[in-house]
Amino acid sequence: MDGMASRRYQEEEAGSKQHYPTVQISQQEATVMTQDRSPTEEFRIKLAAIALSLNVRLRSSDMPVDMQERALRYARSFLDKSPSSAAPKPRPNLTLLARALKKEFDSAYGVAWHCVVGKSFGSFVTHSQGGFIYFSIDSLFILLFKTEVQLVTELEPSSQSVDSL
Repeated sequence: MDGMASRRYQEEEAGSKQHYPTVQISQQEATVMTQDRSPTEEFRIKLAAIALSLNVRLRSSDMPVDMQERALRYARSFLDKSPSSAAPKPRPNLTLLARALKKEFDSAYGVAWHCVVGKSFGSFVTHSQGGFIYFSIDSLFILLFKTEVQLVTELEPSSQSVDSL
């Protein structure tokens, strides 16, 4: 690993916050920069700007940009909710965050969404196409994915023969 990559890795492992430089460009420069981009590329740039503004790091995704934005904004707003008192902000309840994000996506995009929230976990999941996002906020990691649901209308013959034994 080169020195820069090694330092960056050590900073991430140590949990330090990254500071992003502010870049100012003129309206004319912005117009020239966006003329050669496709609409999909424009959405991705918008999502990257949203992620930066929310202090969210998108790790991996197979999801339309508008759904990604909804997940990022919902999780950030949930974590930013603070009690009305002047008391210090309590640690977030990770189970409540996972349940709230799952229910939000169940109601908006259909059932069978699953959500895992934590500081350290492993996963290996199968998801429906266009239904996966993995991101982090501060030191929390969030995995949200959708699986396919098939209704069972009748019992299979093999399961009936097992009951008769």
